[in-house]
Formats: sequence, structure tokens, C-alpha cells
Amino acid sequence: MNNNTTKILNIEFYNRSFKSFCELIEKRTEERENTFVVTANPEIAVNAQNDRKFMNIVKSADFVVPDGIGIVKGAKMLDLPMKERISGYDIFLEMLKWGNQNNKSAYFVGSKPEVIIKLRNKVAEQYPNLTILGMKDGYFKNDIKLVKSIQKSKPDMVFMALGSPKQEEFINKYRKVSNSLWIGLGGSFDVLSGNVKRAPKFWIKHHIEWLYRLIKQPSRIGRMMAIPKFLRLVKKQKRL
Repeated sequence: MNNNTTKILNIEFYNRSFKSFCELIEKRTEERENTFVVTANPEIAVNAQNDRKFMNIVKSADFVVPDGIGIVKGAKMLDLPMKERISGYDIFLEMLKWGNQNNKSAYFVGSKPEVIIKLRNKVAEQYPNLTILGMKDGYFKNDIKLVKSIQKSKPDMVFMALGSPKQEEFINKYRKVSNSLWIGLGGSFDVLSGNVKRAPKFWIKHHIEWLYRLIKQPSRIGRMMAIPKFLRLVKKQKRL
């Protein structure tokens, strides 16, 4: 384990501040260094325990960030304090801002067709100096056509909102076609487009954003069960 990571359930989580992380990936992106980021919440961590192939994909990432208060609590249980939660959505906003300030380019893949339309308008309005090299919804059937488009356009950043594990599998398979920042962002397109409302600051500050999302989307209850499963696995690790 290096000084910048904390190992939980055999996954090395980046363990410095959000600011430090963003500065690091901005530098790598500026230098066109191929970078794969996994924004791992408890659900992703649990799935990796049950799927060796997926675990290997997660481990192949250049960075795995603790996207979920459950990860932070798990680290505390192991007496391995985590600096802070680093959410995929916050990384997304920071990189859009940085890209806009530095005239960078981006490719967006994922979500529903109607969300992508809203997202294009929102990005063009809020980040006018960021070049949109492509936007593709998550309902494509031909990987190769999309991959060739990314390869030809060579964006500085590739944002993928296909959901896990599909987004991580895609990045792992095709990241070499372009020396870009590749990052899986789950439902971030839905939030930025306005299709889904993010929790108010109070809920985020008090680490109960997950509860807000559950209240708004009760159908998420099955996915939320990953949190207690994750914490049980962490307790088991502590006993070893």
C-alpha cells in the first residue's frame, strides 16, 4: 500500500483530499496521460467481491475513489481513517469547469436519449469553451462504431454514465484507443441535465444523501442493501 491509498476489501482506495485528487488528474489530463478512474461506492465494492473478473477490472484502474459515505465509514471501522468522500458527480463538475477554463474537449457516453439532449444544452450553456466531441446515449448496440469515433476525435476526457459494471468494463476494454481521462459516473448525467435532483446541501453535509435518494426513488432499496452488506464484509476483514 502506498501512502496515498487505503486498502479495504482488497481494493486500494485513493485517500487524499478531493482537491488533491482533482489537481492530480488535471495534471495527468493536461499531459495526455491515459487515466482510468473508478468512482466506487459500497455497491461496486460488494460486486467486486462476488465477481473476480470485475475485481480485476477495478484493480486495473489508475485510481479508485471513495464515492460513498459507506466507504468512509468502513475505513473508520478498520482504524484506517479516510480523508473524505470523493463523489463522482463532484469530480464531473470540477473537470467540466477545468476543461472550460483550459479549452479542453470531452466525449459523453450514457444515459437515456432524452437526457443526452438536455445534457448537451446544459454543457454548451454552462461550459461554452469546452468542446463537445461527441454525445452518445447508453442504448448503442455497436461498440466498435462508438470506439472508432472516440479514437478518431481523441478527446481530453471521456465521461461514461452507463452504470456499473458496464461502464468500467467498457473503459477497461477500450481505454487504449485514446490517451484521455476515462471515468465512470453512474447517474451524473441525469443530475446535471436536471432529470434527477441532487440532494440539498444539508443532506450531503450530514452524509445522508443516500437517504434522500431513497426517499425520492424507493425502487433503489435493493441497491441500498449493498451498504449493510459492505459493512458486514468490512467487519469480517477486521477480524482476520
